[in-house]
Amino acid sequence: MHRPRLSRWRLLSAVLLGVLPVLAAVPSAAGAGLGGLLPVSTPTFRHQLLAKATPDECFAGVGVPYPAGPPCAQGQAKVNQAYVWSLAQANNRLWFGTGANVNCIVAGTTLAQPTPRLYDDYVCEYANSQIVVQNPTMPTNVGDHRQPRVYVHDLASGVLTEKTDVIKNRSTDDLNRLKRTLGLRAGGTNQGVVFLAGPALGATVNMFAFDTVTGDYLGSANFTKYGNIRHFLVADGVLYAGVGVGANGKDGGYLLRWAGDRANPFNFVEVGQLPAQIADLTEHDGRIFVSTWSAWSGGGSLAGGPAGGNPPHTVVDPLLERLGVRPIQDVDPTIAGVWMSPPLKNGAPGLTTDDAAGWEQVWSVQQYEPDPLIATTYGLGALVSYGGYLYWGTMHVPMKSTSVVAAMYPPADEYAARDTLENTQRAVSIFRGRGFGPLLGGIDLIEDVDLLYGEPQLPVYNAQANGGAGGWENMTTGYSAQFGRMGFGNIYTNYTWTMAVTDGRLFVGTMDWSYLAKDLLPETAAQMGFGGAVEGLSDGLDPITIDPELYGGDLFMFDSNLQPATAVDTKGLGNQLNYGFRTMITDGKTLYLGMGNPMNLRTDPTDDIPEGGWELLKLTWS
Repeated sequence: MHRPRLSRWRLLSAVLLGVLPVLAAVPSAAGAGLGGLLPVSTPTFRHQLLAKATPDECFAGVGVPYPAGPPCAQGQAKVNQAYVWSLAQANNRLWFGTGANVNCIVAGTTLAQPTPRLYDDYVCEYANSQIVVQNPTMPTNVGDHRQPRVYVHDLASGVLTEKTDVIKNRSTDDLNRLKRTLGLRAGGTNQGVVFLAGPALGATVNMFAFDTVTGDYLGSANFTKYGNIRHFLVADGVLYAGVGVGANGKDGGYLLRWAGDRANPFNFVEVGQLPAQIADLTEHDGRIFVSTWSAWSGGGSLAGGPAGGNPPHTVVDPLLERLGVRPIQDVDPTIAGVWMSPPLKNGAPGLTTDDAAGWEQVWSVQQYEPDPLIATTYGLGALVSYGGYLYWGTMHVPMKSTSVVAAMYPPADEYAARDTLENTQRAVSIFRGRGFGPLLGGIDLIEDVDLLYGEPQLPVYNAQANGGAGGWENMTTGYSAQFGRMGFGNIYTNYTWTMAVTDGRLFVGTMDWSYLAKDLLPETAAQMGFGGAVEGLSDGLDPITIDPELYGGDLFMFDSNLQPATAVDTKGLGNQLNYGFRTMITDGKTLYLGMGNPMNLRTDPTDDIPEGGWELLKLTWS
């Protein structure tokens, strides 16, 4: 006799089994009159491949020394450079930095699963990597690290120029900094200087600077106080950067203001201090708003309480409180949320060091996610100001919530394991809000937060259910989605990676991990105690299958505040191995898109499968 299974959350079950539901998009009247005129017609989109990663190594097997090449007389060609991880535009040029084998690094660090794995599409070697073999002090969880690369694409001539050797040849310090940089994760430019920066081995940040006019390399610097960096922002002519503290930013965050110039490019001052690392940042209503990642979602530990001793506090949502939609509760400031700066005009101009302690949290994941353990695994991603609202979205490292819940509440059998696998999955939820700060004259506005894509209920684990055996129960989130289900209707849409506003439209670039899921889900199922083959599990359990129609990253577009988003593309914009839109630059009716594609063994141009490695794309419309 098998223990009776709990009622299944139908969306998760359907999509995990490879059935993508058709979800109706319900227009909302709540924003009537706030979004501007509706567009006259649906745009026609065209895309062009500007540049792509090329093979840079030969692979002959896990743990086998790398043969010479490419071209590869032995083994097969491999492309390690996976992401256009940073992107900035200046003087009609696109500057970008890459990240190598990022999916392997995430699995080894954030998921703490540095087990060598070899699939048809990609390989992660970890401790068996020749990088670790030749450098025994190298942490094995980042054994697939390769130094990032720097490029400049001239938009007028179409010429791509690599700047990596310019850095390496400047000095031993520059060479070593580049070699120890996990990836160039943030790009920004201001007053003739472009920065490419990223986390480094040893929980520090490395930054590299170039002159945008001459293209000359200005040097590099290592920031020992910080452990992560994701984005830059120019607001009112001032350049800012959001950083994290500690390994992967697990110990808090700062907003930095650039106080340098070409002669002294690495002069930054702290104008915001937060209990969680900053993920993304934008200007809205005369302030800077930032999204954060919690310690657990970034790969750290919450043991010992909130970073810096910050106590739980209340994030007040007067409208929801008045309507009784959801009880207001104390929230942990180290868990992912949205924070607001003091007004920019109080500075000289912009924010100063006097503003560092004046930040206010205006929204927390804990106001939406009812399961307190799963809430700790959320990150918040892109956010942007559009049509009078602040828009933001959530981020979910594949299988992170499953691994955290399974570690805390080990499944008793394969039925319980299946319940855990299905009920812990989350996809992106999209929110918008307004009224976060007072009007001129000090008049307080009523905060108004809408859920656009998400769930009215989510599964919560109750350890006391079923006579103490534990079980899952659906609980309210306190929201009713205006436009559709989480993930824009696809459970594998897991990262709100990029947002940008241009031509009166809001574009949202996401990650879709369905192509990875065909490997990761069966692997996780086996680790959690599933019996039998993936396509034929034990009696009573449905097989886990993935619909190939889901493969490829998804790009969505809001035409206004009045309508649901429409899909610009859901198949990686010409390459189903492009699992996400990692970076985005706007220029009128043009988007420049940096793609994430870590399929490092897909390098054969003669087969019927597209190639792995990063891509730089141009998207236009009329």
